[in-house]
Amino acid sequence: MTTSPRGDLFDPDCPTRALLDRIGTKWTSMAVKVLAEAAPGEVRFAELRRRMPGVSQKMLSTTLRSLVRDGLAERRVEPTVPPSVHYRLTALGLSLEEALAVVRNWAETHMAEIDRAATDRS
Repeated sequence: MTTSPRGDLFDPDCPTRALLDRIGTKWTSMAVKVLAEAAPGEVRFAELRRRMPGVSQKMLSTTLRSLVRDGLAERRVEPTVPPSVHYRLTALGLSLEEALAVVRNWAETHMAEIDRAATDRS
């Protein structure tokens, strides 16, 4: 198996920049966390929406479409009426969860400090 060369974030033409824009959103982080908690199982769309307060149906659909397109999640549709749509993380998606968990933990640990610093500079 041949792998492509590593990206360079500082190269303006590098697709790494677009990838970071996609995976760096709060909705992506939340969706990946919910899906990771269910791994290796699946989560229905409606359950994802319930577990992600504030996310609109459109934003969740966009986020999940991006995760599937990038190979981070898989989508399965049951032919019921209405259709039942299920998502699960791929191995690549689970590896992203490890990185996002570190960033979420850092943010939750340091949020009070960040708030104080922002308030002091206002």
